[in-house]
Amino acid sequence: MGKRLGLLSVLLIGALVAGCSSSSDNDSAANRAPESKSQAVSNEAAAASAHDQRASTPSDMFFQDYGTNPYVSAEDDRLSTFAMDVDTGSYTLARSYIKDGNVPPQEAIRLEEFVNYFDLNDAPPKNDTFAIHVDAGPSPFGEAGTQLVRIGIKGKEIESEARKRANLTFVIDVSGSMDEDNRIGLVKRSLELLVNQLKPNDRIGIVVYGSTARTVLQPTAVEDEGAILAAIDDLQIEGSTNAEAGLLLGYKMASKFNDEDAINRVILCSDGVANIGETGPEGILRTIEDYAAKNLYLSTFGFGMDNYNDVLMEQLADKGDGAYAYIDDMDEAKKIFQEQLTETLQTIAKDAKIQVEFDPAQVKGYRLLGYENRAIADEDFRNNKVDGGEVGAGHSVTALYELQLKSDAAKPWGKVTIRYKDVDDNNRSRESSASIGPSDKLSDATLFIAAVAEFAKIMKDSEGVGESRLQNVLQTAEKHASSERQEEFGELVKTFMDIRG
Repeated sequence: MGKRLGLLSVLLIGALVAGCSSSSDNDSAANRAPESKSQAVSNEAAAASAHDQRASTPSDMFFQDYGTNPYVSAEDDRLSTFAMDVDTGSYTLARSYIKDGNVPPQEAIRLEEFVNYFDLNDAPPKNDTFAIHVDAGPSPFGEAGTQLVRIGIKGKEIESEARKRANLTFVIDVSGSMDEDNRIGLVKRSLELLVNQLKPNDRIGIVVYGSTARTVLQPTAVEDEGAILAAIDDLQIEGSTNAEAGLLLGYKMASKFNDEDAINRVILCSDGVANIGETGPEGILRTIEDYAAKNLYLSTFGFGMDNYNDVLMEQLADKGDGAYAYIDDMDEAKKIFQEQLTETLQTIAKDAKIQVEFDPAQVKGYRLLGYENRAIADEDFRNNKVDGGEVGAGHSVTALYELQLKSDAAKPWGKVTIRYKDVDDNNRSRESSASIGPSDKLSDATLFIAAVAEFAKIMKDSEGVGESRLQNVLQTAEKHASSERQEEFGELVKTFMDIRG
């Protein structure tokens, strides 16, 4: 598989600087620009004729195209290595496009964020930090003979009563671009939901930024709920967008009140736009990495369509050792701020990496679905200086592979190993492994998530996609869905099919 290129940091710098400008062009996958600005969607004419009354296509949306992992010969490279990732922003952004009657731009699709959006109810470990679940068998999609492997990694769960006290510093964008109900209004309602989920001894501090940054709430215990809610309610729109100033002031506050016995996290709520101060990533990202090394993690939550920078929001969370999610409505706000955030706040593993080794005697070729911008050089799997992913309590991580087996293949086909620093054991490095081989039959969870991955693949390369391929996705998803959110995915596929006409 493709390894993380040393050029990535250069491309990222170009991408983020372009993301703050007013124009950018799309290149081919082989020689693409660092960033593409989506002003049109594929099949626009067909979609327009089918939906004359649809919402206008979002403009000034900035995404990064990381390409698509190719099939790799197991004889040439038996190892596949990447960082764990728990982001979900790409799925929710794509869903917003579809709900508004638009086909998402191809560069907005990150397949791993589609599959990691859904909870597949894998069992947590009994006595360890992680449980590894492997399911493998004939793929319901693709060429005949293709095998699908699902690797499900479930982090240990921590009961609310046992969770460490949380110090949360919110950095909130109150610039002019946030002056909409689905931006600053949704931010306020989201934070109100969160306050109701926190424990009395948790603390919240709030920094805002427009043209400049300022403190609106010093870290305050949640038992003083009235003061916190009043500060949230009083948030007002002001000025241009100095994201650098906001983040630096937020980190300064978080650092001042940093407590080694607590969860210390900075949380950015923004549309990702930066137009004054340091608009590029160089200084900002270095600062964020320095703070992350001190266990001050950054999570990012995106709000708003039109004039939205997905690249900046996703990469800030990556460098800040946190998670990136996109909030498009109150249902998603409840999912993130009411149901998930407080449960997963406590980090259980740092620099978590996955390495899959395929047996060339059994496997002809393989392809990792997604994780293109999480690739790690194979030789760096056990290099503790190379950053991996940070995983919170109860988090699930899903990885999918497509395999082509040799004609005389026998099991096992290979093994998966995870390596991480155990936060509860002084960051000591630990490893766990599991073999990969055929199951009696693929589970409903694997078949459902295979449909989600296929849907992402279709949108990533939508030219020439026939109706039958989408019908297969829909039928598989509807047959194997086991929750309300999974059933909603089927409705999303139907809406996408209507848009395409």
